[in-house]
Amino acid sequence: MVDLAIFITLLALGYGIGQYAEKRHYRSILEREAKLNFLPAIAVRFPPPEPHYAQALVYGSTVVSVDYFKRFVAALRNLFGGRVMVYESLLDRARREALLRMKAQAEALGAKMVFNIKYETMSISKGARQTVGSVEVLAYGTALIEPHA
Repeated sequence: MVDLAIFITLLALGYGIGQYAEKRHYRSILEREAKLNFLPAIAVRFPPPEPHYAQALVYGSTVVSVDYFKRFVAALRNLFGGRVMVYESLLDRARREALLRMKAQAEALGAKMVFNIKYETMSISKGARQTVGSVEVLAYGTALIEPHA
């Protein structure tokens, strides 16, 4: 009976704290997206034909961990099959965060745009029975930087 109480307590704490942290992170992402909205980041492979721009590799990386509640829900979903929506929000936040960090690096270099954007996603830690523990998302691209006159 005590084990069940501990399990339910951990589940409730995981849900509550996880929801709070996720909402706080989304608010931060939305604020920073609004600030960096002026800097286009496009997936076109080749830069626009503006020969007077310098180029630099820029990147942003983030690691996001899975909370206890999401692990529990994902384990249930694995039993029955279907979309694992709890991981979708995790990956959405990680991708957006990585893109923002890349854009911030480009802004610090004085970039006018970032092109040829690519993403790499990987699981960097495993939990029990090889479940997802943390994921890393790397966003990278080429920044076009206006040279100083």
